[in-house]
Amino acid sequence: MKINVSSEIGHLNGVIVHTPGHEVSLVNPEIAEQLLFDDIIFEDDARGEHLDMLKVFKAAMTPGGKVIEIADIFLETIQSEDAAAYFIEQLIKEYPEENLQVIEDELRSLEPENLLKFSVQGVLHASKDFNMLPSPNLLFTRDLAAVVGDGILLSRAATKARLRESLIMETVVQHHPLFAEVKKNAVRISGHQSIEGGDVLVQSEKLVLIGMSERTSFTGLMKAAEGLLNQGVETVLAVDIPKQRASMHLDTVFTFISKNECVAFPPAILDQQDNVVALQKHDGKIVAEQRSSLQGALNEFSGVDYTFIKCGGEDLTSQFREQWTDGANMFALAPGVAVGYERNTRTFNTLVDHGYTFMTQFEFVEEYQNQPLPLNDELKIAISFQGHELCRGRGGARCMTMPISRESINA
Repeated sequence: MKINVSSEIGHLNGVIVHTPGHEVSLVNPEIAEQLLFDDIIFEDDARGEHLDMLKVFKAAMTPGGKVIEIADIFLETIQSEDAAAYFIEQLIKEYPEENLQVIEDELRSLEPENLLKFSVQGVLHASKDFNMLPSPNLLFTRDLAAVVGDGILLSRAATKARLRESLIMETVVQHHPLFAEVKKNAVRISGHQSIEGGDVLVQSEKLVLIGMSERTSFTGLMKAAEGLLNQGVETVLAVDIPKQRASMHLDTVFTFISKNECVAFPPAILDQQDNVVALQKHDGKIVAEQRSSLQGALNEFSGVDYTFIKCGGEDLTSQFREQWTDGANMFALAPGVAVGYERNTRTFNTLVDHGYTFMTQFEFVEEYQNQPLPLNDELKIAISFQGHELCRGRGGARCMTMPISRESINA
């Protein structure tokens, strides 16, 4: 599989996910907020919903496409003593308050399976003194990194609750052979800077959007933009969005679903003015120019006349309700084929008004699991999937996926 993502909508060929495991059952109400959860999740149902979502992906993907579990690829990575040692060193460095250096020898002696368990669940085999908090947000693999063209932007989480996930992904990219070719093109964020993959949207290899949110700092955005502009991206659109829990990343209020359509939460996107800055590189320096709206800037720099489809439809209350349950966080499986939570009925109705055929996850799998998608410019399918437990974690289909390979939309 060639690691390359040249758009948000290219036919999906490879994606990294994390089916929820016991770590979500280790979140109790007293620590839920600390772990960035608004509610607690029932593991068995969440796992079943996630596995059913993956069936949709597999039915839609290219022949031979791969769904990769981050836990599996991390386990493969730390079979190497060098990789395991690298991860442990980073863990000790980034969590000084945990005094992990006291048990460094014990960590180094762990079997790979137990090091994985410690990494995800925070549970250290045969020890009660050095257990850490679990990493339930690993479910949202989108935030670990963003593949842009044939390079990769490695995230650095804004909070300690998610920083361990960044270290897992850094270790995988640095040491797993799957990333051997792209690691030389890695853009890294360091120090007190932060950026998370949910704020990075790839319109094309030449145009990338980065949200400045509560999780992506200004310095993190500028460092990422500089790295991308040095690697062939021509324009980065920096999009300022409300710094609040409901819109923690750009993709919670805006996503691409076809060659000329997006889903947008109007109060955070359509109703905002002067919140976009176009960043380009001229004569070795980054030049910034303000634009009045995201739609105008996107149309200008992409050369595409985009339609912004309203999350929640025309009713303001429905817009807020459905954005809260990730109505704008759609995930494109191919151009014009997108998936989202079934509970966002007003959003799906609006997609139907724009020419989409509505299908449940079960209808779609039955239709396409044994035949390829008939890709053409007329194909428009909006797929609903059940996520009554998954949505409690505050993330939708795009949040739960990190594409690493997509077909060119011109292929």
